[in-house]
Amino acid sequence: MMSKENKAALPEHENGASGSIDAASVDEINPAGNERILSGVPALVIFIVCVTYIGFHLYALNIQPVETWTYRIIHVAAGLLVGFLLLGASSRFDETNHQSSMAKVMGYTALLLSLYVMAMVATLWLQRHHGWLTDHESLVQNQLSLFAFVALLVALAASYLFRSDRNRLNLPDVSLGILSLAVGAYIILSLTRWRLMAGTSLAGGVDFYMSAVGIALILEMTRRVAGMALVVITGVFILYAFLGPWLPGIFEHRGYSASRFFTYLYTDNGVLGTTIAVSSTYIVLFITFAAFLQKSRVGEYFVNFAFSVAGRSRGGPAKVAVFASGLMGMINGTSAGNVVATGSLTIPLMRRVGYPARSAGSIEAAASTGGQIAPPIMGAGAFIMAEITGIPYTEIAAAAIIPATIYFLSIYFMVDLEAQRKGMRGLRGAELPELRPLLKQAYLFFPIIILIATLFMGYSVIRAGTLALVSAAVVSWLTPHWMGPKAILGALALSARMVVPLVAVCACAGIVVGVIALTGVGARFASLLLEIADSSQFLALLFAMMISILLGMGMPTTAAYAVAASVIVPGLQQIGIPPLIAHFFVFYYAVISAITPPVALASYAAAAIANTDPLKTSLTSFKFGLAAFVVPFMFFYSPAILMQGEWMEIARVLITASIGVFLVSTAVQAWMFGALGLAARGIALTAGLAMMAGGVATDLIGIVLAVLLAGYQFKVQQSRAPAHSG
Repeated sequence: MMSKENKAALPEHENGASGSIDAASVDEINPAGNERILSGVPALVIFIVCVTYIGFHLYALNIQPVETWTYRIIHVAAGLLVGFLLLGASSRFDETNHQSSMAKVMGYTALLLSLYVMAMVATLWLQRHHGWLTDHESLVQNQLSLFAFVALLVALAASYLFRSDRNRLNLPDVSLGILSLAVGAYIILSLTRWRLMAGTSLAGGVDFYMSAVGIALILEMTRRVAGMALVVITGVFILYAFLGPWLPGIFEHRGYSASRFFTYLYTDNGVLGTTIAVSSTYIVLFITFAAFLQKSRVGEYFVNFAFSVAGRSRGGPAKVAVFASGLMGMINGTSAGNVVATGSLTIPLMRRVGYPARSAGSIEAAASTGGQIAPPIMGAGAFIMAEITGIPYTEIAAAAIIPATIYFLSIYFMVDLEAQRKGMRGLRGAELPELRPLLKQAYLFFPIIILIATLFMGYSVIRAGTLALVSAAVVSWLTPHWMGPKAILGALALSARMVVPLVAVCACAGIVVGVIALTGVGARFASLLLEIADSSQFLALLFAMMISILLGMGMPTTAAYAVAASVIVPGLQQIGIPPLIAHFFVFYYAVISAITPPVALASYAAAAIANTDPLKTSLTSFKFGLAAFVVPFMFFYSPAILMQGEWMEIARVLITASIGVFLVSTAVQAWMFGALGLAARGIALTAGLAMMAGGVATDLIGIVLAVLLAGYQFKVQQSRAPAHSG
């Protein structure tokens, strides 16, 4: 039994029957700081909108396909509508429940203007399909342009200037949602013409205004869901499109008119391109799968299972974090979001068994980030890679197995060595869930098993994801958390909340990709890499690594990879690197930008939970995730790590790389059977890197150094043992 003091030390969610851990918080989606908490009719309206939004996607993906451009436009426009209804301009809401008369005037003005814009779009639809107002079409279009622009300005001004009530819908935000629908409806209405003239000198004034309003709405929603980092980066790229004629060197280009530029961005070369193609299919499907897992409390089961297996070992909660955060992070598609979900449970427990606050936050950040590189889902990165490269998804997922294994082994070794060094214990049996009842519920793993099995049986990703989604609901019928019609609708509404941030981020990333495609800056970077590679391929890879991390800082995984792939991959392929290796190289560095100082989203989220310094936490996360900075170079020097080669070679690389990451971990933690001196740490680091290099000669060098070091350390510790005993 735990003492009163120990019970008091437990976080709230740890207290339960018999002192067992309650992992229910893992399956809870807490509202964002700027998310509205509604009730009554407004809540019902948003619930219906969310369910309809996800239901439309599932219907189109599995039953009746919708024309590609139309489907993607609806995906973006309706996603923005949901976002503006749910999310305020900031997290500072009005607590007085009293709005000034000016705020009300501006709110109603914005709403009326946006409704008028939607009416103008409806009028154009009636004119083109039924011949109404044929002689006045130009007048309607001119009014549409003017009122759309004015409505945007008034709504944004009202959102920024006046605080709103968190428990009510905000009229300016409602008007922004209506404008989003109006932009989408206008482009769908003009779709045949839009495909031909968008991005050319034939684009008209109304096309420019509507596409510009659409881009502004995407940027505003991205700011609300992901902060300013991605918006600033996108803004720099947009400015670059207009300032190019005055820039030097590789950045110079001829420049573009505003009409051509903004309409070009709203095509499949920009907003409606690869990122939204993946967002509207795979991401929506697998986020819905994750929502079903959360509603059926499968995530809670995963964490409890991990605690029951590993919780008793030294530093047990940290090892649980490695397993559980990797598993959950693979599904939910965002490093920082997964830190918030699982870190609220694992970080306090890690602190309880002796990990400093900074280490606890760093371990959680590194493990959650690793979920983005863990197959089969890889936080949606695998699907984007398959879409861009044309390489079968199953081949990409298989190639990711060994690198992900090495990464998680590295973190495991790091936390175990730190636990040894600091003499930590695990949790007591009374504090942990019992394993036997959990083993009886092993059927809760079926959704993941069905997903993996169907993918490798040759089913399409969409069909496999749908079967896994359905199986998540079915297995819940064997648990107390039975998913009936109400719970299923609740899961659909929850998935819409989870999807909206990724829709905005993917659309924003599409803007950056569109600028890169239009200006040709990616090709110029490729030529620069080619010049560097003439002197050294290693330097070219080092340059590509730095650019990938720089582009990924402050950006969610999907956006970071999409942008980095557009800029860096063409150059890597030009210097002779195969597409799979080039994309994996860029993908890894885009992912680990989440734990790379000075802008490390996952580390900052973990620091907030651990109540420690964000920058120091990101530096420690960098240390725990050190293997991820080395592994991508192995892709180039030893392709067997990506399952490219003979099985004997693949097995050799797996074994030697695993030993290598252990040696690197001992060097970083300064511990192998005991404390390591500075010289011994240098030898361990050299041996580890040599064994991770992948060559036979380097493996032999690493083995010799490792054996000598281990023998020396063992002898030193043996000689110290009698002294300690005396």
